[in-house]
Parts: sequence; structure tokens; C-alpha cells
Amino acid sequence: MTNGAYYNENNPFAAQWLRNLISAGLIAPGDVDDRSIVDVQPDDLIGYTQCHFFAGIAGWSYALRRAGWPDERPVWTGSCPCQPFSAIGTRKGFDDERHLWPELKRLVEKRRPPVFFGEQSSNASDWLRLVRSDLEAMEYAMGAMPIEAASAGADVLGDRFWFVASADFLELREQSQAGQQPQHQPDPSAHPIRPGGEDLWRRGADGKLRRVNPGLHWMAHGVPARMGKISGFGNAVDPRPAAAFIAAYMDATETSGSEQ
Repeated sequence: MTNGAYYNENNPFAAQWLRNLISAGLIAPGDVDDRSIVDVQPDDLIGYTQCHFFAGIAGWSYALRRAGWPDERPVWTGSCPCQPFSAIGTRKGFDDERHLWPELKRLVEKRRPPVFFGEQSSNASDWLRLVRSDLEAMEYAMGAMPIEAASAGADVLGDRFWFVASADFLELREQSQAGQQPQHQPDPSAHPIRPGGEDLWRRGADGKLRRVNPGLHWMAHGVPARMGKISGFGNAVDPRPAAAFIAAYMDATETSGSEQ
């Protein structure tokens, strides 16, 4: 008997959003914990089939369903705050108090989920190297790649690193070692602004030029809870590239006979 899914999100607005999504049946049923991850203990997670950290508005849970991952199949997800490594902001990196990978690592070490999905800013190659090193030291096989949200139908470029770690280390080790550390970095010179500045036209990794919507247009007076909605969407994982990444992992592991 399991408790279903566990969602950890310490933003009260987003936490209530999660509860609403659960009530509506749009994401895996379970419990929402609105404490900081710093306060979460490994024993708090006993009995949960899925655990989603920095859950936001459940982009990972929705993506898992979209990819065909059953609610009862064990998995963890965690998209640590990108602000320490984002191109916008102070970029304190590992010295930023929002660098919370060590807290997530602490929980992974104790509970050892069979599969762990995550993503991070494309500017965070140093962060990704740390995460890879930590996970491989725990005998996980980890693979990562940059994917643009635009390639999955989004109106923004959304260039992010996406990764998966599998505890089935022996069978996937050869595949992991055959891969290369992602070297892709965004090239601002390849992202021209159309005259007039109203739209952005950006060339993706596949060489195609796409119109990219410059942002949300919800700042008009009268939109209910507009700042909360903007914050929720701004910190959310786009489920479209996430679902594509999950589906690719499922195809690869099922083909190799190492399905978790």
C-alpha cells in the first residue's frame, strides 16, 4: 500500500495550485508538503511512489502522465532553483543560498529512488558537472542533454539541460559512458531581434528559425491573481520537452530490456 505522490513546494500560492490540480485529477494523487526542502527528512518520504521536489505547478507530474508513465511507477523529479546560475540576476552560483542541490542529494542518498529526472538552466554547466559527479558516486548512471522548449511546440526558446539518473547502474553504465558532457551553450549572436522589437526570431539547435513570443501579457489590471500566476508559470517546468525526454528514456530502457 502506498501513499501515492509526494509534492514538495514551499511557495504557498503554488502549493495550493498543486492541491487544486490533485483535486481536479490532472496530476498524480498524493500529498503536498509546503515546508522548505531543508526541513524534509528521508523518513518523511517512506511509502510514496513518486516524489516531486521544487514541484512548482506540477510540470513534471503532468509530463510523466503525458509520456505514458503510470502513476504507480516509482520515480523522483527535482528541478532545483535556477536563479544562482541563470543569466539574469547576481549569479552567485554555488555561494547562493538558493543552491539547494545538496539538500536534494541528501534525500536521494538515503531513499535511493530507481529513476530521477531533473532539469536546469543551460548556463549551469558547472552545476550539472557537480550533480553528475554526485550521482555517479552513488552508483547512478546519468545522462543529460540540452533541449529547447521551442522544439516541443513552445513559444519561447527555453534552452535547458535535461537529465535522468538510473539506479540500474550496471546495465546503463556503458550507455552513460559513451555519451559526452553537454557542451552546448546559447549563442546570443544567433538570436536576432526583428526590427521594431515586437517579436523575437531565434535560431534553434536544429537550425530552424522560430518566432518566439517575448513574454506573458497578463499585467493588465483586473486579471485575478495575475502576479501569482506569472510567478507560477515563470518557475514551472514546461511539460512538453519534459514529456519528450521522459518518453525517450522509456523507449531506450524498454528497448534495452532494462525498464525500471
